[in-house]
Amino acid sequence: MSQASSVAPQGSPSDSTPERGLARFAQRSAAWTEKWFPDAYVFALAGVVIVSVAALVNGSSPKVVAGTFGDGFWDLTAFTLQMAMVVLTGYIVATSPPVAKLIERIAGVPSSAKGAVAFVALVACLVSMLNWGLSLVFGGLLARAVARRPDLRADYRALGAAAYMGLGAVWALGLSSSAAQLQATPESLTPEVLKVTGVLDFGDTILTWQSLTLAVVLIVLTVTVSWFSAPQGGSIKTAADLGVDLDDTIAQQPPHTRPGEYLERSVVLPAFVGLVAAVWLVYELVDNPFLSVISNLNTYLLVFVVLGLVLHGTPRRVLDATTKAVPSTAGVLVQYPLYAAMAAVLTRATGRGGLSVSEHLANLFTDLGGGGAFAVVIAIYTAVLGLLVPSGGGKWLVEAPYVMQSASDVQMNLGWTVQIYNAAEALPNLVNPFFMLPLLAVLGLRARDLVGFTFLQFLFHLPVVLLGLWLLGMTFDYVAPVQP
Repeated sequence: MSQASSVAPQGSPSDSTPERGLARFAQRSAAWTEKWFPDAYVFALAGVVIVSVAALVNGSSPKVVAGTFGDGFWDLTAFTLQMAMVVLTGYIVATSPPVAKLIERIAGVPSSAKGAVAFVALVACLVSMLNWGLSLVFGGLLARAVARRPDLRADYRALGAAAYMGLGAVWALGLSSSAAQLQATPESLTPEVLKVTGVLDFGDTILTWQSLTLAVVLIVLTVTVSWFSAPQGGSIKTAADLGVDLDDTIAQQPPHTRPGEYLERSVVLPAFVGLVAAVWLVYELVDNPFLSVISNLNTYLLVFVVLGLVLHGTPRRVLDATTKAVPSTAGVLVQYPLYAAMAAVLTRATGRGGLSVSEHLANLFTDLGGGGAFAVVIAIYTAVLGLLVPSGGGKWLVEAPYVMQSASDVQMNLGWTVQIYNAAEALPNLVNPFFMLPLLAVLGLRARDLVGFTFLQFLFHLPVVLLGLWLLGMTFDYVAPVQP
C-alpha cells in the first residue's frame, strides 16, 4: 500500500482524534438540554398560569382574571395571521426553483467541513436580516445541500444548528422583526400599546447605526463560535449516521389530462399578478416615505406572497409548496391566542391600588433608574420571559405597555428600547426549541440534535448582547412618542 493511500483523509471515520474545547462542550450539553426542556406549547400554557397567579396575588378577583383572559384571547387574530404568513411565505420563496438552484450553487462555496458549518451560519444570519421565515427554510435547505457533498463530510448536527443561527442571533434586528414591524404598523397594535409608544418606523429602530453595529458584531461572533465548535474526525456525525435521507428530488408533474389543468400550470396568471403587484409597489414608494413603506407588515407580506407566486411560475407549484409549508405554521396558530390572553391579564386585570401587574412592573423598572442599568435589566427580563413566551411580536405586546412606559419615565429612547427587546428576544431562541420546529422538519432532525450547539452560542451571546445594549444605549437622546 502506498503512503498516500495509507493516510486517511481529514474528517474521515478513521480519524479518532478526541474532541476538545468548544466542540466537546457543545456535544456534551445536547443531552442535558433535551432532557429538561419541554415543548414550546407547554411554555405558553405555563405562562398563562404564571400571569394569572400574579394577577391574583396583585389582588384581582378570579372573575376579573378569567374575564380578561377570555376577552383578550382573540386580540391578536390579525397579527396571528400575519406571523403565520411570515413563515408560510418564507417557505414558499425558499422552495421555488430559482432559489433552490441558487442554494445548490451556494453549497459549493465552502472548502472544508469546519468552513461549511461557519458558512451556513453566516448565510443564515444574513438571510434572517431580510426574513426570519426565509432564513429557517433557506438555511435548512442549504445545510442539506452542503451535507450531500461527498468531499466535505461535515457534521449534520452542526450544520443544522448553524442554519438556525439567524433565529438565534440577529433575526429581531432585521427587516422581519416582529416588534419593529408592530411599532411601525398602528393597526396591529393594541390600544394599550399604542397609547404608550406611539408609532416608530424602522428609522427609529432597526435602521439606526447602533442597531446595525450590534447586528454586525453578533454575526461575527456567531460565525466564529460555529467554526470552533464544529466536530472533527471521528466525532463527526453525517446525515447518513443520523438516518436522514437527503434526497430532495421533486417528482415530475404528470401530463395534462383535463382542460382545467392548463390553467393550473399556466405562467400567464402569476406573471400578470406579479406585474400588478410591482406597479402597486412603485406607486406606494412614490406616494409615501420609503421607510414607512418597507416598515409596514402588510406591505412586506404582500411582496413575499407575490414573489413566491412569480418564482414558482405556476399556480400548481405554489399550491404544492403551500401544502408542505402549512404544518410549519401550527405553533403560531395555537399559541398566539394564549399570548394575547396573557397580555390582557397583565395589562387589564387591576388589583391592589387599582393597578395592573404591568403597571406595578412599570413602577419597578422606573425605580431602577436610567442609562445602562435600565437597558441591562430590561434585556435580562425579556430573555427570561422569552422562555415562557417564545414569540417576538406576541411577547412584545405583553411587555410593551409597561416596558415603554418605564422607558419614558427614565428618559430612555423609545426606539432603542424596542431594540433592547429585539436583541434580548433572540437569546432564548438558542435554548428554547419553539422556533426550531420548522427547521427540524426540513432537516429531519430532533431538537436535541441541535440544542447542544445552540446552547454554546447562548453562553457567548449573552454577555456580548448585554454589554452592547448598555454601551450603545448611551448614544441616544430621548424623543417623546408620536401618536398616529
